[in-house]
Amino acid sequence: MPILRLEMHPGRTPEQKRAFVREVTRVVVETLVCPPESVDIVISEVSREDWAKAGKLVADK
Repeated sequence: MPILRLEMHPGRTPEQKRAFVREVTRVVVETLVCPPESVDIVISEVSREDWAKAGKLVADK
């Protein structure tokens, strides 16, 4: 059972998330040859104040 944990900044609409998980599931099913029912996806939204890149908070950019 593949479990995918995806992290992103807040701000995507529910429609965008639906389209995203639908497409990610399709690719996992095609690549790993498993049923869609076995694919779990967890989306965690992380604020820019809690995300850093290259030694700097993303909020400071």
